[in-house]
Amino acid sequence: MLDLSRLRALHAVHVHGSVAAAAKALGYTPSAISQQVGKLERETGTPLLERRGRGVVLTDAAAMLVGTAGRVLALVEEAEVSLEERRGRPHGRLTVASFSTAARGLLPGVLAELAAAHPALDVRLFEEDPHATPHMVAQGTVDLAVVHDWDIAPMSVPEGVARQRIGEDRCDVLLPPDHPLTALDALTRADVAGERWICQPPGTVCHDWLTRTVRSTGTEPDIAHYVAEYQTQLALVAAGLGIAVVPRLGRGPLPADVAVRPVDPAPVRGLAVLWREGASRRPAITEAVRVLREHAARL
Repeated sequence: MLDLSRLRALHAVHVHGSVAAAAKALGYTPSAISQQVGKLERETGTPLLERRGRGVVLTDAAAMLVGTAGRVLALVEEAEVSLEERRGRPHGRLTVASFSTAARGLLPGVLAELAAAHPALDVRLFEEDPHATPHMVAQGTVDLAVVHDWDIAPMSVPEGVARQRIGEDRCDVLLPPDHPLTALDALTRADVAGERWICQPPGTVCHDWLTRTVRSTGTEPDIAHYVAEYQTQLALVAAGLGIAVVPRLGRGPLPADVAVRPVDPAPVRGLAVLWREGASRRPAITEAVRVLREHAARL
């Protein structure tokens, strides 16, 4: 009889590409994953991993076993969903992945409400890159994911993943103290085109929005500082080193001398929650989605 936890470890190595990544996804140490796979090799009498440079690759026998493991794990999830559905209330562990500003500005209230209302539900939060989380949901690494996308970069989700929009997050322009644009109640593209900017690095949606918006006025954006973390952007704005576009979600209190102005067109992020379609009947999923939607509506 093959051990389910060892099959899960091998399947995670296949899905995530390495022992270290599999360990992170399952919440174990790399040595524990290696031990599980080693025991599975002894159980089956078959080599499953081969050393290749600094990493490992699956053998042909392991690839065959992974396909079987995927079907077995799907059946186990189906059984777990059915049992929880029979109980009629959220139960067990629920893993949630979220991008950083939602983890700060949305999830604390959601997790607190779920914990108070459902003591038998153990919710665990992972802060992750929003571009990675759809595949984490599809692969079963997490149960739910809170994600965002923009009109200039809509997010596609893998087959078998359900999606529900829960709200939106608007962005504003932040100005240093005594900046001339603080005299205006609202800003246009032309107003901000020639400014010195503080922005996220190239390859991010915020950077793409800024460059497209400024270039639409015939001006090349002057990005002086590339900063990924919004709180650091705020500090640089407060020091008078440039202006920035920052989402409202998770922004927190602003320095007293930083001015906030809307810009037209306003950058808007759509907020959504993802889960596996096979788990749609699970009470923990339906309740978490409901609470997420209600909290997002209050933003």
